[in-house]
Amino acid sequence: MAVKVEELLTADINQPARYLGNELGAAHKPWDAASVRWVLTYPEVYEVGASNLGHIILYNILNAGPRQLCDRAYLPAPDLAAKLRSTKTPLFAVESRRSLTEFDILGFSLSYELGATNILEMLDLAGIPLTWQERATNRQNGQMPLIFAGGQTATSNPEPYADFFDFIALGDGEELLPEIGLILAEGKTNNLSREALLLDLAQIPGVYVPQFYDMAADGSVHPNRPQVPERILRRVATPIPAYSIGLVPYVQTVHDRLTVEIRRGCTRGCRFCQPGMLTRPARDVEPQQVVEAMEQGMQATGHSEFSLLSLSCSDYLALPAVGMEIKNRLKDKNISLSLPSQRVDRFDDNIADILGGTRQGGLTFAPEAGTQRMRDIVNKGLTNEELLRGVKTAVDRGWDKIKLYFMIGLPGETDFDVLGIAETVRWLHRECRINGRRGLNFNLTISNFTPKPHTPFQWHSVSTAEFSRKQKLLKEEFRGMRGVKVNYTDVRISAMEDFVGRGDRRLAAVVRRAWELGAGMDAWWESLDQAYKAWTQAIDESGLTWKYRQVESGEWNLFDKEEGRRKKEEGSSATDSVTDVTDVTDVSPMSVGRREKEEGRRKKEEGREIKEDFPNSPDLPLSPSPSLPLSLDQALPWDHLDTGIDKNWLKIDLQKALEAATVPDCSFEGCSRCGVCGTDFGHNVVVDALPIPEFAGEFVPNTERKQRLRVWFGKVGDMALVGHLDLIRLFDRVVRRADLPISFTGGFHPNPRISLANALPLGVTSTGEIADFELTESIDIESFREKLVAKLPENIPIYKVESIDLKAPSASQLLEAAEYVVTVAVGGSLTENGELDHENSAPVSLAPDANWEAWVKTIVETEAFWRVHTTKSGKTQDVNLRDRLHKLELVEQKPDSSTSARSATSEGRAVLRFTGSCRSDGNLLKPEHIVFMLEQVSQQEIQLLQVERSQLVLGYG
Repeated sequence: MAVKVEELLTADINQPARYLGNELGAAHKPWDAASVRWVLTYPEVYEVGASNLGHIILYNILNAGPRQLCDRAYLPAPDLAAKLRSTKTPLFAVESRRSLTEFDILGFSLSYELGATNILEMLDLAGIPLTWQERATNRQNGQMPLIFAGGQTATSNPEPYADFFDFIALGDGEELLPEIGLILAEGKTNNLSREALLLDLAQIPGVYVPQFYDMAADGSVHPNRPQVPERILRRVATPIPAYSIGLVPYVQTVHDRLTVEIRRGCTRGCRFCQPGMLTRPARDVEPQQVVEAMEQGMQATGHSEFSLLSLSCSDYLALPAVGMEIKNRLKDKNISLSLPSQRVDRFDDNIADILGGTRQGGLTFAPEAGTQRMRDIVNKGLTNEELLRGVKTAVDRGWDKIKLYFMIGLPGETDFDVLGIAETVRWLHRECRINGRRGLNFNLTISNFTPKPHTPFQWHSVSTAEFSRKQKLLKEEFRGMRGVKVNYTDVRISAMEDFVGRGDRRLAAVVRRAWELGAGMDAWWESLDQAYKAWTQAIDESGLTWKYRQVESGEWNLFDKEEGRRKKEEGSSATDSVTDVTDVTDVSPMSVGRREKEEGRRKKEEGREIKEDFPNSPDLPLSPSPSLPLSLDQALPWDHLDTGIDKNWLKIDLQKALEAATVPDCSFEGCSRCGVCGTDFGHNVVVDALPIPEFAGEFVPNTERKQRLRVWFGKVGDMALVGHLDLIRLFDRVVRRADLPISFTGGFHPNPRISLANALPLGVTSTGEIADFELTESIDIESFREKLVAKLPENIPIYKVESIDLKAPSASQLLEAAEYVVTVAVGGSLTENGELDHENSAPVSLAPDANWEAWVKTIVETEAFWRVHTTKSGKTQDVNLRDRLHKLELVEQKPDSSTSARSATSEGRAVLRFTGSCRSDGNLLKPEHIVFMLEQVSQQEIQLLQVERSQLVLGYG
């Protein structure tokens, strides 16, 4: 049964269009025709989830399958979540508006260590038991849907979340999810039990069913039945760009553009980078597929910006040729290209040529470390010369602001390396002057390194106390440096990420308790204090405080070089200061928190403690720590997951990190023997560089104005919940999709000449809106109307189109008044109302039996209704609302069925029609002002139930 969403999306709900499921590209497949019904549930707010490329691709693939239906759900914002709970309404899928419990399977994206609390929030809102154990024994409301997770964190280490999911999808989902769908359809046909169905799913490579595995005392995981594999294979798929073309939201999303993947996987071998390890081998997409998908996608979606996506876009050697070909094909469409963070050593004039457009976007590089030694330790493969050359190229090509990413807390880092970040920025400032004079602006993000599973640094631990100290060093160093804005990752986020990210199944209780205590949306700054308090309390209650204290202090450090370990045997070279990985077992836990004692730290006076940046942290006592098995051969909670990376290779690469030795990129040089390439995972697929087409020139806005068409349109049904700015963006995309010859403004940021007469308040329907369109060539009015209607949502009907003289004033300039039809109701006697301005109220005396007709007549006959108006600048002024009221009449009067005992003449509802000022200078009469006047004459509380704008009145003189 469908949830009555329209009753939930009242005026107190922010951005209600998030929950409508009416976007361009939404599938809306028939419910009864499907044998398997999916929901892809993204555990973030709509603006994040709806623009996630993986979410869009899997949604399109599942809906392309016969008898498979895929709907979507997102984490509701706190306002809607509170309303769902207060009204006992279950969380729903946005297209079918059905409760999530009505579906067969829910798939969550788990791409972030702290995202599981959002998943628990969504399950709870849906009325679904949180753990697989509870769901298996739950007989209420029939069979519960299967709950699974996929994504980077789920593939990396699902153990802290194992209790919450029936199964985990490891790796790429393009081929895996359809295979799961076939097993589900067969299982439903054969009426399999939940356990039998999961056992069938466990036979699919890439499906991990945690309940069929047990955790040993050392944290390792092993099968508890012979029918399942000891190690579960990560799935690898080839990207298909055509599936990137899909949803076009009406609200502005985080990545409000068309995105097409050009390369999946990265073989650069950065030792801190989990995605680079988990997505091998590298697979380039055929250039022709990219170009065709982008050309078709831009036409189908109407986007004004596109992005080419990869972990390292500039390693796609065909990038300059592909980017130029797309720009040339779309040169008359006023589009721009953006790229994610890219390799500064590959940034050159060819890449600069394809970026931007009429709207030059930002540029982001990631040097990661401030010294050459640190960049070699992490295998960044970047020299100072390459960094300087890339930044200088950007300056020469017109960029005056660049974003740089750095990390602190990397293995082997000293204070010299930390301060090297500031010195690097100072050096770039000095060497890269704009026009030889003005300094370049830098926006820096300095994050805290947290070791990740399946990387060479997975055995290394960091100290959050050191994070705080190093941040203070940098803050002092950057103080007073001009042209630099520095953002630091909150240490509390890093502490929680590290604690959970490399944990085992014991952490499931911590995650659940943290959610119960209020943790959620943990990456959002406004929730951080509450989330951190909840996490620390949950950790304290779990008995794992000792483990968390190791995160604070640094559990152990691979670069802790004691003099006795520098020489493994007599006669070692005096320059050999590197600890062999085989010596790691000798590192004493007693050295916790006493590493990397650089000169500045040693000079601190004895007994002085470093104050951590945890102002709201409860005082967690240090519990006794069990002995730490520090061998690199110790079992890890994720060893049963076969990602393709050989664990022995990670040890070897760790040894090279200790030696500050770099490893070349195996996509372009020799094989590094990481273990991935083979039958199960495939091999690197690299497309060679292609000839770069000749540049056809930047978009030149056609500012000619040959015709102006005035369009009268409506905004009805659920489109009333789309805001004014979103409506303007919608018309822009509709014109692009309809291929109408729209005229553009001039200047650096040309915009289409589309002008709406007046902003319609959110939630108000209308049958009388007006918009002006100026065209570069004359077009038949009926043809224009047909093209517009074909691309507009059905709830934006076109009523009339007229040709207007180009020299005539615009509709917004001519606007004088607006006609509204409002439904109002009596809410009770008004004894005190804070909105009323009693001091300036017109003296009105009514009989006790006054009714709507009398109240309307009194308003019409009264000369003044004064109200204090506050301007945007904060100034107040007295306004006579009666001067703004042109006409008021009672259309219909009826008693409220819920108040049958009351008099029908003095209670109930009424439909009123009024015409009032609606001018661009701010002289407005709003529906709320009619309520204000009604309350004054009736001395009753009046409720505004429904508003429709029926007409905009233009003054043609």
